Order: sequence, then C-alpha cells, then structure tokens
Amino acid sequence: MTDQAIATIEARLDAQRRLLAQLVAALSPDARRPVMDWLGQRETMRDGQEDPGAVPTDNLGQGLAAAEEYQMILRLVGDRLHEESLR
Repeated sequence: MTDQAIATIEARLDAQRRLLAQLVAALSPDARRPVMDWLGQRETMRDGQEDPGAVPTDNLGQGLAAAEEYQMILRLVGDRLHEESLR
C-alpha cells in the first residue's frame, strides 16, 4: 500500500472517529451514559490476562487497535463535552 493510500485511509478514519464523537456528545445525558459506559468497557483489551497484551497471541494487534480506537472516541467525546461546557 502506498504512503498516499495509507494517509487517505487515516484521514477517513479520523473523520469517522470525530463524527462518532460528535454524535455521542450530542445525545442527551441519559442516552449518552450507556454509550459512554460501553466505550469505557472496551477501551482496555480483554484477553483474560492480568496485563493485557503482555503475552503475544494471535490477532493481538487487531484487539489492541480496536481498544485504542474506543479509547480515542471516548476521549474525543469528553473533549466535545468540555468544549460545550465552556460555552
């Protein structure tokens, strides 16, 4: 895959991540809480180990990438909510 193709995919992923965060932040607090809880439960990879990722397993990279993505979305939602509280 070319550097340009990778950059394009990363830009698209970033746009989708920001859109998701904006949509979650726009929910009412009662509707937002279960989504935030769901994201929070997935921001750490669960592999049955005390220290997730300490022992390499198949598909470890995909699981870590997904956990990082949930964490990033959760952080962006928090950023949006903070921005709104300052208005």
